[in-house]
Amino acid sequence: HLDLDAVLWLQRTLADYTGTLLTISHDRDFLDATTTHTLHLDGRTARLYTGNYSSFEAQRAEQLATQTAQFASQQRRIAHLQSFVDRFRAQATKARQAQARLKMIERMPKVAPVHADSGFDFEFRPPARVPAPMLRLDAVDIGYAGVPLLRGIKLMIGPGERVGLLGANGAGKTTLVRFLAGELPALAGNSLRDPHLKVGYFAQHQIDQLDVDATPLAQLLDLDPKLGELGARNYLGSFAFRGDRVFEPVRLFSGGERARLALALLVYGRPNLLLLDEPTNHLDLDMRHALEVALQDFAGAVVTVSHDRHLIRATCDTLWLVADGGVHEFDGDLDDYTRWLSRRQDTEAALPAGSAEDTEAPPAAATERDDPARSSARNATRGSARDRRRAAAEQRAREKPLRDTIRRLDEQMAEQRSRLDEIERRLADPEAYAGEALAGPDMAVLMKEQAALRRALEIAEEQWLAAAEALEMADITC
Repeated sequence: HLDLDAVLWLQRTLADYTGTLLTISHDRDFLDATTTHTLHLDGRTARLYTGNYSSFEAQRAEQLATQTAQFASQQRRIAHLQSFVDRFRAQATKARQAQARLKMIERMPKVAPVHADSGFDFEFRPPARVPAPMLRLDAVDIGYAGVPLLRGIKLMIGPGERVGLLGANGAGKTTLVRFLAGELPALAGNSLRDPHLKVGYFAQHQIDQLDVDATPLAQLLDLDPKLGELGARNYLGSFAFRGDRVFEPVRLFSGGERARLALALLVYGRPNLLLLDEPTNHLDLDMRHALEVALQDFAGAVVTVSHDRHLIRATCDTLWLVADGGVHEFDGDLDDYTRWLSRRQDTEAALPAGSAEDTEAPPAAATERDDPARSSARNATRGSARDRRRAAAEQRAREKPLRDTIRRLDEQMAEQRSRLDEIERRLADPEAYAGEALAGPDMAVLMKEQAALRRALEIAEEQWLAAAEALEMADITC
């Protein structure tokens, strides 16, 4: 239940942890950033893979290469990403997002990924009608008890929009989604909704609204008594509720099964605008993958709040940032947002107590105008042209050994990583253990070299960081 900002903080904290970490998570980006090995439990067996989750998925995919059904699913994902690139490659405001999707396609395992053996997928029924535009807001204020939390919202949602909401807990993401769902009135401004707009709202605690004493079949027939038992069972079967499962009370279901049922009931009405507030909280990786594919094929518009970065990357074309009492389109991708958030937190940490709200530094020109003493001091230190040239030469002289050190360490670490990758590939190869190709002393030698390389890499990285920090202290761009 952590928001994205908290997940990023935890990820950074664990990167500095010196002990052994054993973690269970359904967030693949988090796993990629914090793990070096993956233990796969399947068919009452456990197998340890060298590498993070993406590496494990690639290795597992090679074992499942014959399963062509997953190949078709992957092609749909690639087509979705490529369609965004084709549409927005030439637009300056979308260029970075288009490039990020190209990189995602390049990094994607080209054979069936690990989900091929799950056999779980579903589709959303197409909306009866998709108006254009669906919703338009002009200078809208929203909040509670007459007090605005977000002001001056100006945005529009049209057919096929895929929007991801960014922002810290408490910034107003859920408030905005509740307003879009029609649960909150506007305090000011104009809000225009098409009469054919039909919203499907999956709230953070949607599963709590299920009747735990009722069966999935009964709850669906309550929505549509004319559907009949056969039609209801066919529909629930498309969400993997098959056989006698449809007759069992919801109290016996896991959190993931309840979330899946809540989603099935929500989309039965064929909404044309889906509002998803943390839809993956109770979903495992297979179910998240199925949701991802279903959203890619959905004909309506989608607005998503999620701490699952992979889901946002794979299904959202546009990012809106909810921060500082406003909402605006974020010009960048999730990596840019991570950097923006880090700069913001560093700025807040550096501010005196009681001034945390002043997180945006003013332009340099404005600072000098507002502070004549600072401007005078700056002018007094400029000196003559000769002094400036001498200072520049001295600065270059200080810079050279630091840059040389960084360049040398870059080359050294590249060689060390290459050798470490080679060793870990050999240690992870099951065929190496089948015969005598990697037996006894050979195994011990490789593992010893692996440990030595890891220690050497840690030392080199610390030296690289020290040199980089020295450049920053000297106000030199590395």
